[in-house]
Formats: sequence, structure tokens, C-alpha cells
Amino acid sequence: MSVHRRHHEHLFSADTLTAYRHLVNAGAQRVADRAARVTGPSTGVAPQTLAAALAAVDLDAPLHHPAAALDELDTLYLRDAVWFHHPRYLAHLNCPVVLPALLGEAVLSAVNSSLDTWDQSAGGTLIERRLIDWTAARIGLGPDADGVFTSGGTQSNLHALLLAREKATGGDPALLPRLRILASEVSHFSVARAALLMGLAGDAVVAVPTDQARRMRPAALERELERCARAGLVPMAVVGTAGTTDFGSIDPLPQLADAAARHGAWFHVDAAYGCGLLASPTRRQLLDGIERADSVTVDFHKSFFQPVSSSAVLVRDRRAMTPLVHHHDYLNPEHLSARLPNQVDKSLQTTRRFDALKLWLTLRIMGADAVGDLFDQCVDRAEQGWRLLDADPRFDVVVRPQLSTLVFRWRPAEPAPAALVDAANLHAREALAASGAALVAATVVDGRDHLKFTLLNPATTTADLAAVLDLLAGHATAYLAARQAA
Repeated sequence: MSVHRRHHEHLFSADTLTAYRHLVNAGAQRVADRAARVTGPSTGVAPQTLAAALAAVDLDAPLHHPAAALDELDTLYLRDAVWFHHPRYLAHLNCPVVLPALLGEAVLSAVNSSLDTWDQSAGGTLIERRLIDWTAARIGLGPDADGVFTSGGTQSNLHALLLAREKATGGDPALLPRLRILASEVSHFSVARAALLMGLAGDAVVAVPTDQARRMRPAALERELERCARAGLVPMAVVGTAGTTDFGSIDPLPQLADAAARHGAWFHVDAAYGCGLLASPTRRQLLDGIERADSVTVDFHKSFFQPVSSSAVLVRDRRAMTPLVHHHDYLNPEHLSARLPNQVDKSLQTTRRFDALKLWLTLRIMGADAVGDLFDQCVDRAEQGWRLLDADPRFDVVVRPQLSTLVFRWRPAEPAPAALVDAANLHAREALAASGAALVAATVVDGRDHLKFTLLNPATTTADLAAVLDLLAGHATAYLAARQAA
């Protein structure tokens, strides 16, 4: 057998199915073995330590044996990985993943369908379309709704706002400098990034003030819309957020929809975080008003417990997606477009993974109510965490949560300079991370450094939260004492 022919043994094919089974099983066993030994969400490894180990790898000298490669991977990645399934991972909007979705991940990776055209995906295309219809029905967008899976909320927001731009300009680029996007002052950064990518003016995104609960003020939105009208500006879109990254706050969607309609603006709802409420058996009413949106962003890889990536953008009227349609003879020729469901006609991407399969198997094995119950448990835990913080004199908590985030700040028993308290809070987070005992996030509220719990693991208990608060307070207290004694 030639060297070239021998290398075929590494390709997935009818001739390598036994090797495929053994290799995938070996990889899954390594992950399971490492996960079984996890004692914290991370080891606290320093970047420079891992960088040195990676730099020593000679990528031009293959190991040849899967076991050797897995041994190396265990040292370079698995040993120091950040484990979202650990109950004291409390940092970002990352979730433990459900087993049916992992089954889907294994299947879709092996088959390797590309969801751009029918002749690359067949049934995958229809499964994705069925899930878009299901999600649109959960939202209440109506019979003309459509959408497509995306890489994440950032792409979904860009996609939706691009459609809003095209509607506002009617294809006239002369209007671009006059376009404005009105969004909450705590909306996701991807709104501003989308404006930049779309060639809008530097001040195109208008930050609308929020109330004490960090929800957009409808009266403030109305004032900004009227100001745009007086200045001859075009309100391209109003962006409501259903679950802000820091506070989990949900904007008053019905009032925002009213304002957008009065001023002829596209109404987009960024529900990347709060979309789990679509499956909630108890809290769906928190999304009231989302059914009036022109477009909606959902991230299944947050509150639906799916592996990254699994996201979608949906629109009320499928005709709004037509500005993105481009026909190419080598991909989706126009003469076939009427009878072949080519998803590339809707997407910003061409080659695209069959990420919808993970959600499909989740719904077929678990059901939506089970997913919603998992998210409800996270929201319940946040309420319990708020009670802990509200009763603890060591901390100030900013907002009572609507979803599952808690923003708070350690405060010393005796008054101290605010800048020193800032430093103590940041040190506490860093020291906690370095210990590997837990991971929490940080943010800035009203110019002051704060800490944040993001609760997307139903296995996290109030005892976990109390223990982490004790660790944070200990690190902060020790830091402040050391600085004051210096």
C-alpha cells in the first residue's frame, strides 16, 4: 500500500468505521475521566504557564498514536479546562450542556452536513426550518415568520439590524449618516459593533437611560425618538433587551413596541439570554410583548443548555430577508430557487454547521418543559442568592434579578476610600480564580467595580453561593488590611 493510500485510514468512510468508534469512545472516555476528577471550575493556571507548554509542541512532528495525542491533550487542555458544569462556575453566560445535545454534536460532526444548500444537507435543512417554525410559534410571530440559525447572538443582532437598515434606507446609501439605533444604555455591545460594521455614523447608537431595575425607560425612549424627528434623523431600529448581560433585566417590551410603531422604527428584541423563558412552565409572561417584534435574537447555547454554537435570528415577515438573497450559478442558481429550500438565501454565512440537530434531539428526548424547568431552577437560585446578599452586611446588591444574574459589591466593615474598595473587589475575584475554587465575573456599575454571579447551572445551590461569598469577603478583607497596613 502506498503512503498516500495509507493516509486514507484517517478519513471517515465505510472502511474506517471501527476505528471511528474506537477513537470517539476513547476521546469521550478521556473527557469523562477528567470530568470525574474535577474539584473546581478551573485550576487557576496562569496563561504564561500554558503558553510555554504549547510553544514546546512541534506541530511538524506528529505523534501518530491516538493515545499519545490524548495524553498530550489532557496536559495541554483538559487538565486546566474551565468546566461550566461545576456548580461554582458563576462567571459568564455559559451553561452546562444536556446529554441529548452532546449526542447531536457527535452525529453532526461525523456527517458534517453544510446547511447552505439542499444538496449539502437534505433532511438537515428541513429539521432546521422546522425548529425555526417552532421557535417563531413560541414567540408568537405569526404565520409569515422565518429565520435561520447563526453562530451566536452577535451575528443574530447584526443580521437583524442589517435587515432593519435595508428597510429604512430602501437601498439608498445617502441615508446612512442619518440612521439611528435606539437601545438601552446596558444593551449588548454587539449593537454598537453592528452599527460599525454596517457603515453607520459614529453616534448612530443612542443609549437610552434605564430605571433602577436597569430596564429601558419608555418615556426616555419617546424623548429620544422625538429628538431624532426634530433633527431630521431616521430611527432605523428600537432594540429591546430581554435579559441584559450584567443584570438579566428585561425591558418593558409592550411599551417599546408601541413607541417603535408610532415612529415607524423596526423593533428588534435581543433575547439571547432570556429566550429560555420561551420554554418556562412558570415565567413565559416575562416575555410579553416579544410577539410584536420585527426580529428576535435567541441563543439556545445559553438558557436552552446547548453546546456552543446554537443561536438563531427570527423575523416576523419572511419578505424582510430578501435583501440578503444573491444567486450564484455554482451554488444556488435562480432557476432552482423556487423548488429547493436553500438556507444560504437567508444567512450571512455560506458554509454552516448543522447546529440545529442538537436542539432537535434535546426536544425529542427531553421535551421543552424539561428545558424550561432547568432554566426556572436557575432563576429560582438567583432569587435565593439575592436574599442572601440583601441580608449580608458585607455586600451591596444592585438589582433584584428578573433572570439569573446578581451584581454586587463587597464593602468593608469600616469606611474606606472607594478606589481602595474597588481594588479589593477586583483582587478578591482574581484571588478566587487563582485558587481554582470558584469563578465569578466583574463589571462596572456607576463608575465603581462590582462582582457578578451568572447562574446558569441548576446544580448550583444556595450553599455554593454562600461559600463563594465567604471566600470573596475573606480575600477582599485580607487585601484591604494589607494595603492599609503598608
